[in-house]
Amino acid sequence: MPNALINENSPYLLQHAHQPVDWHPWGEAALEKAEREQKPIFLSIGYAACHWCHVMAHESFENGEIAAILNQYFVNIKVDREERPDLDGIYMQAVVAMTGQGGWPMSLFLTPDGKPFYGGTYFPPVRRYNMPAFGEILLNIARLWQEDRHAILEGAGKLTAHLQGLLRVDADANVSLTRETLEEAVMEIARRYDWKHGGWGRAPKFPQPMTIEFLLQRAIRGDKLALDMAVHALDSMAKGGMYDVVAGGFARYSTDERWLVPHFEKMLYDNAQLALVYLHGWLLTGNQAFRQVCEQTLDFVARELTHPEGGFFSSLDADSEEGEGRFYTWTIAEVENVLTSVDDIEFIKAAYGLTEQGNFDGSNLLQRVMTDEELTNRFHMSLEDVHERLKVCHQKLLVDRSRRPRPGTDDKVLASWNGLMQIAFAEAARHLQRSDYLEIARKNARFLGKNLMVDGQLRRSWRAGRAVHQAYLEDYAALILGLLALYQTDFDMGWYRNALQLKEDMLQHFSTPSGDGFYDTRNDQKPLILRPRDLQDNATPSGNALAVSAILQFAALEGRPDWQDQAAGMIAPVLEQAVQFPTMFAKWLCAADFTLGPVAELVIIGEMEHPETRAMIEVVRKKYRPHLVVGHSAYPAASDAPAILKDRGMVAGKPTAYVCVWNTCKHPVHHAWQLEQQIEALD
Repeated sequence: MPNALINENSPYLLQHAHQPVDWHPWGEAALEKAEREQKPIFLSIGYAACHWCHVMAHESFENGEIAAILNQYFVNIKVDREERPDLDGIYMQAVVAMTGQGGWPMSLFLTPDGKPFYGGTYFPPVRRYNMPAFGEILLNIARLWQEDRHAILEGAGKLTAHLQGLLRVDADANVSLTRETLEEAVMEIARRYDWKHGGWGRAPKFPQPMTIEFLLQRAIRGDKLALDMAVHALDSMAKGGMYDVVAGGFARYSTDERWLVPHFEKMLYDNAQLALVYLHGWLLTGNQAFRQVCEQTLDFVARELTHPEGGFFSSLDADSEEGEGRFYTWTIAEVENVLTSVDDIEFIKAAYGLTEQGNFDGSNLLQRVMTDEELTNRFHMSLEDVHERLKVCHQKLLVDRSRRPRPGTDDKVLASWNGLMQIAFAEAARHLQRSDYLEIARKNARFLGKNLMVDGQLRRSWRAGRAVHQAYLEDYAALILGLLALYQTDFDMGWYRNALQLKEDMLQHFSTPSGDGFYDTRNDQKPLILRPRDLQDNATPSGNALAVSAILQFAALEGRPDWQDQAAGMIAPVLEQAVQFPTMFAKWLCAADFTLGPVAELVIIGEMEHPETRAMIEVVRKKYRPHLVVGHSAYPAASDAPAILKDRGMVAGKPTAYVCVWNTCKHPVHHAWQLEQQIEALD
């Protein structure tokens, strides 16, 4: 008989709906049950693509004996962290405070009023990995709840007070924003950089797209060290292993320091951010391999993570029917059966170092061991022929792989992650001249407007025709940035109007009383043990950092120095931590770099059909210019157009471009070559 999760919308929760555990979704009914029965709460938080979540589910939650203990002594609540980032954030801080580390599955024990008193991550069903058995933990906590409840309640109160203290933001800025400050952040990033394998940290090693983005922004300023790190990191990750060279797209992280063996789940947010930094890397360096990774990643999302009506799905699972990662690995025999040609087989063996014993569980993960240049020498081919042969062989392998049992898809559509991916498709459409990418971005924006706006209020999650959960700060801010990216690609005023409305809603429902930033949750959301305000970037950018970035763009587009000052005021208290721990606050550093300026505003007035208008628009699409905002309109501009378009007309009846820096404008020009000179002078 199914439990109470059977009526939920989340694929992760539905995975647990037929388990013998009497699961409940988070909500008033479960909390009232705990209070009424005076039982502690067992809170399990995970997500659909999480491998170890599946392991614990199979070992413990499908185990009748363990389920009986849970049902007798606890009220059991299951949460999808992707639907409820507020709960995940609060209780992850609790687990880290108690154990020094966190992760998923997250296992928490709470008092009936939701205060945590014990927790961890994965617990095995029997003693192993130097960990106690899950059943033993459950019985011990049940005993302590009966025998020493006062001590548990006292400890839970102290831990909750500690978590509330973590929310305080030091209003006194000890570090001022200067070029030297950001140079110091680059040096700190360099101290932690792995020059052998690329990236930051040891095993497990996570991609750091926000850090790379900051380095690329500093490279624009002439910082060679920043450029060297960014290029080396992008090169290292693109070799394969964590990057899927056959189909495109990145796995969540590498279990080793060499980017070889991934944790195989593919998350939408990783691929959104990584596609974008590879695009920017190509624009800055001209490295065609970076462009290829960007396009292959976006093509993967379009092919495998997109709803027919335009929404982007959340993830591909780490597991398939054949086990973790088997979908992505190859034996020599499988490669030979697919490629058939002796020349192709030897070529791929050499490119990826394929062996009979393999590099992962008896099979081969495809990671490049020979460069394109080495392949040209080995096989006496031109560079163009190497690229073509790789492309042909990859396509054959992809067709064959598509016949294997596929990993599961988490097909819920999350507002913030869709916003991040919308940015990537919109910018790629702009810079790569890909009309198909533009249509994907437009279709996504229309989908979100139709399905995630309910009674004028943004929702967090959609699946199977149902939109659920109030949206969070990150949802509003990411969608605003997505719409602004789309507006600056096709200049459709509808996107800008929608972005402005979301901004007003964000300010109304998330602002702190002091005006120094935002809470992560709405002011009309049912209260939790605290109102979260997470300033640190994680796998996705901090909601506050995204909001600051959105305000900065609006400040430039609307000519509002007061909004710029507001954003600078939000950055100031975070700056000291950002310099000390730059990989944890990289999105803030990107915003700080933008604030430092100079920020250029480009206005192009003229009919889009006019050749000179189009030529001038193309000028700004040739390079990576993170400190530029662009507006276009026919004449006259709409009454609700960005302020930088107001009172700007065509001079002498010709398409006209205005380049301004902080509202100080250069002489208007009529030709693309003149505009290019003015823009280049800003670099």
